[in-house]
Amino acid sequence: MQTDRRNLLRTMASAASAGAFLVVPRHVLGGAGYRAPSDKLNLAGIGIGGMGSTDLRNLSGENIVALCDVDDRYALPTFDRYPQARRYRDYRQLLEEQKELDAVTIATPDHTHAVIALAAMKAGKHVRIQKPMAHSVEECRLLAEAARKNRLATQMGIQGHADEGIRLICEWIWDGAIGEVRKVEAWCTLTHFPWGHAWWSPMCGRRPSATYDPPATLDWDLWLGGAPSRPYSPCYHPAVWRNWWDFGSGMLADRGCHTLDPVFTALKLSHPESVEAICSDLNDEAYPVACIVNYQFPARGSMPPLQVVWYDGLRPPRPEELEPGRPLGHPEGGALFWGDKGKIVCGVYGESPRLIPEEKMKSYKRPPKSIPRSVGHYQEWIQACRGGDPSGASFEYSSLFTEIIMLGNAAKRRNGVKLLWDGPAMRVTNDEEANRFLRKSYRAGWSLPVLGR
Repeated sequence: MQTDRRNLLRTMASAASAGAFLVVPRHVLGGAGYRAPSDKLNLAGIGIGGMGSTDLRNLSGENIVALCDVDDRYALPTFDRYPQARRYRDYRQLLEEQKELDAVTIATPDHTHAVIALAAMKAGKHVRIQKPMAHSVEECRLLAEAARKNRLATQMGIQGHADEGIRLICEWIWDGAIGEVRKVEAWCTLTHFPWGHAWWSPMCGRRPSATYDPPATLDWDLWLGGAPSRPYSPCYHPAVWRNWWDFGSGMLADRGCHTLDPVFTALKLSHPESVEAICSDLNDEAYPVACIVNYQFPARGSMPPLQVVWYDGLRPPRPEELEPGRPLGHPEGGALFWGDKGKIVCGVYGESPRLIPEEKMKSYKRPPKSIPRSVGHYQEWIQACRGGDPSGASFEYSSLFTEIIMLGNAAKRRNGVKLLWDGPAMRVTNDEEANRFLRKSYRAGWSLPVLGR
């Protein structure tokens, strides 16, 4: 290869001296598997200290040209990993200055997802967001509208949507392996991530009374974004923001976006008719320690009406078909599909689906693999950015799915009240108080771009 390359370069030099023009394939100059820089996306990471770091590792085959985080110390390992990338604290400055940018990946706290994503789409950038894609029912809908209007490649970070497990669940259920499915139980045994409230556990449900100066490395005002103003405390950042209504979305959105994904896809769900949440405790600051959310869906085509029950910080009763000593799903969660001819259980991400009991799994004649297999979750988005097919977890799919999850969070705020849902109108029809939890307000200086909200 080296000899051929040298001969080629000598030929090019001779041709150039003679005034000839020669077109050389990129793969000849670069070797097998070579991708010219012009074939790569110019990509920026916004929110790079946690999952954003993992996302960038999975996208590192592209040109990482810019990085943005409000906390220099938390993001330092990622900044150091990509020394060629320009550094920013404010995503607005990044979008203004990086005109050559093709796409952004966003892994900030939930409450800033929609504001940043809409600003990026307004600037014409393809967008990938960690789950959940938004922080309210309305934000989900606005993101989907913006993606359609601007014809951009989008994706929510539910990697299980590209995996084998979700495809097997769909193929088996559509094959009639367990008959008609009228009930699904899904759960997460964890209450918060990280687990518990660490040293501030006595304050669960209350704002901290102590005051702290934010670290010099952190821009607290930018971290708050459009959320209501409050003093900095280490019980919000990093990671533990998930516990708080103003910033996170609780386990229903954190793990539920993974675990309910195969339920939503295999059973072809759209808007529910009703939702009701029963919570162990309720306050205006932190998510309930434990909660059960009950959705009722209408019939869909040949599929019968369906009940979906989500257990937050709990697990459902053990099915009698499950052999003694055999775990139910993954220790941290899973889903159980109830059919009139059997049951399927799977893990948190739809992984390792099995009919129960195991003897039924062994005797089941699996259908042909009829669903196309994925090139990989991240690669789906990259290909979509280059003009290929949309990602399976594009906003076209993820927005309605996440909207229904956020509706469950709204139901938590109306503990014990069964909410009747008019999906197309985005309205609870029997409880006006619940409707205020479908939308967000934003503090002065912050708003949702594109639609001017």
